[in-house]
Amino acid sequence: MSAPDTPQGAAAPLVFDRPLARRYLERAARAGLADFLVDRVAEDLDLRLSAIKRDFSCALDLGGPGEQVRRVLRRRGVARVVRAPIGQGLGGDVVVDEEALPFAPESFDLIVGVLSLQGVNDLPGAMAQIRRALKPDGLFIGCLPGGATLTELRQAFTQAEAETTGGVSPRVAPFADVRDMGALLQRAGFALPVADLESLTVRYGHPLRLAADLRAMGAGNALVDRLRKPLRRDTLMRMAEVYLQRFADPDGRVRATFELVWMSGWAPHESQQKPLRPGSARARLIDALKVDADAMAAVPPRRG
Repeated sequence: MSAPDTPQGAAAPLVFDRPLARRYLERAARAGLADFLVDRVAEDLDLRLSAIKRDFSCALDLGGPGEQVRRVLRRRGVARVVRAPIGQGLGGDVVVDEEALPFAPESFDLIVGVLSLQGVNDLPGAMAQIRRALKPDGLFIGCLPGGATLTELRQAFTQAEAETTGGVSPRVAPFADVRDMGALLQRAGFALPVADLESLTVRYGHPLRLAADLRAMGAGNALVDRLRKPLRRDTLMRMAEVYLQRFADPDGRVRATFELVWMSGWAPHESQQKPLRPGSARARLIDALKVDADAMAAVPPRRG
């Protein structure tokens, strides 16, 4: 899921069937969520917050499916944490829709959205609402699945479906492109935007165990353009065969890639660093590098 520009006043394209995605998540919650990925992301969040020398008093856990983020924020000394999941049966303080946040402007000094924004149709609009809900000099930090997430499953399904049905239907959602996230933060009005990428490989005894985990995460196929017919058994079995043939390690276990795109940005404030005006620098690069200028002058120019 990248963040293409949408003409001002135009509706965002409908990529995800959000009511269906919410039902998938609620079904998984009733059965017991598989939360190993959320646990891992919460650990990374804790490390990232430890590097920020700033106290936060009121935070929003936006869309988090469990209590992991709230526990991290409380360990970090945040006095009040509002947990706002996107479905019923997930606990929390208020159920929200990320595309229509119910919070007043400047309500929080920290907003965290981990593994919750990847199913938003209007991501630029959601980011703008997050920015408005932050106090000046407030921080947003988010994590979305990146473009290489489940690449093995995507490739195996593509080959299996082509062989068994003669065509290919969308089964794995588009994910975020890290190259777009910094621009998206700037477009939403954030200062000091940062985006980076991590990759996690999870191994399974069989591809169908991966499929079961995805169902237990609430990650069913909620694409608007999905095939509306039930998945054929021969397609599923062929997918598993292809997966085992192409993505198994020597011990027989298969790999599943989860790419994590982290992004952060601050609500603007006059205390924040500003870029210098062109030509206003008062130091030479050669001085900053502590290089002997006379020695550099003696070096003959490079030719060719």
